[in-house]
Amino acid sequence: MYVIGRLFPRFMACSILVSLLAACGVNDIPTYDEAVKATWAQVDNQYKRRADLIPNLVEVVKGFAAQEQETLTAVVEARAKATQMQIPSDILSNPQAFQAFEANQGALTQALSRLLLVVERYPDLKSNQNFLNLQAQLEGTENRIAVARRDYIQAVQVYNTELRTFPGRIWAALLYSDMDLRETFSQPESLAEPPEVKFN
Repeated sequence: MYVIGRLFPRFMACSILVSLLAACGVNDIPTYDEAVKATWAQVDNQYKRRADLIPNLVEVVKGFAAQEQETLTAVVEARAKATQMQIPSDILSNPQAFQAFEANQGALTQALSRLLLVVERYPDLKSNQNFLNLQAQLEGTENRIAVARRDYIQAVQVYNTELRTFPGRIWAALLYSDMDLRETFSQPESLAEPPEVKFN
């Protein structure tokens, strides 16, 4: 009984300390960091999905609009550049790598928009079932990209805010000095919304 009496205050002190640490956000930084990584994975996943759809789309258009070789080549080259980029492990905290990634994806978005505008000149292509299926999948993917980018931007905002404000700033200095601010999309107008394609 004497041992329990001596250990009880220590146990209570430890319990109070653990409760205070948990309540004051000591785990917020790693939690927010994981959210940033998860939302980034979703952005990357949607860009890869789009890249996978493009060769099929190009083949269908090529069958109907072979004379649009310049546009088709631009799409293929933009896709190659976007998919062949070696993404460094520190891309989320590396401004140059992040900007290069964003530029490559932006170039692909623009080339794809030009390709879809070319389709307006080819009524037979616009009614082709394969093309319509691919076009619907691509529109869905563009919408998913927009949502994934938005979610990523919000996760980065929460994470970066935590690192810059009290008490997160203290926890970052004491426990998480290896955690860097994360890069976010600059939201240029060409990427702010998915390309609008109208088929009559």
